[in-house]
Order: sequence, then structure tokens, then C-alpha cells
Amino acid sequence: MEGFAGKITIQVSEKVYLKQPDSTVLGQKIVAGAIDMIDEIGFEDFTFKKLAKAISSTEASIYRYFTCKHNLLVYLLLWYWGWQEYRLILATTNVEDPKERLRRALKVLVEKTQKDATFSQVDEEKLSRIVISESGKAYFSKAVDHENEMGYFKQYKDVVQGVADLVLEVNPDFKYPHMLVSTVIGGAQHQRYFAEHLPKLTDVIKGEDAVSDFYMDLVFKEIEA
Repeated sequence: MEGFAGKITIQVSEKVYLKQPDSTVLGQKIVAGAIDMIDEIGFEDFTFKKLAKAISSTEASIYRYFTCKHNLLVYLLLWYWGWQEYRLILATTNVEDPKERLRRALKVLVEKTQKDATFSQVDEEKLSRIVISESGKAYFSKAVDHENEMGYFKQYKDVVQGVADLVLEVNPDFKYPHMLVSTVIGGAQHQRYFAEHLPKLTDVIKGEDAVSDFYMDLVFKEIEA
């Protein structure tokens, strides 16, 4: 878990924003308000004008923090993955057995998101829904290669790398650790979405967390085959 060592605070690349939102009350209101609004109306209908009205501020004030709504979305996604990295540290530190470390890490990645009181300025449940429904707008863009070079997606890649390292601790000969981990993340997100909106595309089992159980079973069967 060398990739996670010593990382406790959540930091987002300064290239995504003009002014660190966490540094001011207004910045925190912008982030919280954006999460509420994007979760409610979707990213396409979200505008800085609507956000400014909702938080009793001005568009000009929001533009002091972000050059455009795309960068605000990227900030939210990276904050989420930084938070997930923080949770992975807490879940796996001082756990000696490699299989148990991997099991705990997978639980963090695939379980249903709940609000974390440690970070009161962010509603992680709403943010998780944004990650599921809107993250493609950040990754599948013509600017993705340039933004990747600038470090826009570092937190997401760090999470995949850290859990891939745990996979290799269990089976050093497994050929596809990064592919497996990123598939689990994306697949679990899709299944959560299907369970809520398109249940005939998944398997909802009353009294069980079928998504977590399925991906936990899938990973260990794959790497121990």
C-alpha cells in the first residue's frame, strides 16, 4: 500500500481551480451548492447563473474559483476520489493479511455511499450519484489527454493503482490488476444506478447488498483461479 502511505488530507490539483474552494466560506458554499444542484437537475442544465442565485452570490464570484462548469465538475469528481483514497487508508492500515486488506478495500469501492461526518461541507451521498451519472462528461472529452497530462485525474488513478497493488499482493502473477479494479469500480457504479432506475438490468435481492456480494465474489474467483 505504498501508494496510500501518509495521505490523509484530501487535495485536488490546483490546475482545476483558480482559488482553493476549501479556503473560504464562499468556496465551500459553491461546492455544496453545486453538488445539490447537479444532483437535482443534472450537469447539462446546471449553470453558474443558477448556482449564484441558489447560494445568494454572483456569477463573478464563482468565476473567481472556477473558469468554467467543466472544471467545477472535475473538481467534484477528484474530491470524491480523494475521499475514497482517504477511506481506503482507514480501512486497510494495520491489517496484515493481504486477502483481508483487499476485501476491505473492495468494500470501500463497491458499497453504497453514505454521508461522512468527517467532511461536513460535502454531501457524499449526493456526490456519489453525480460521480455515477456525470463522470463520463469529464473523462470522455476531446480534452482528456491534455487534462490527464495536467494531472486532472490523479486521485482516480491513485485509487486504482493502490487497489491494484493489493490484488498483486494476493496473486503476484495476475496479469490484469488495473483492468480488474477499474472494471469493478465502473461496474459497481452502473449496477447501483440500474438498481435505482432500471432494475430489470440487474439483480435486486431483498435484504442483501447484491452489488457488493457480486463484485467481491467476482474479484476473488478471478485472481485465485
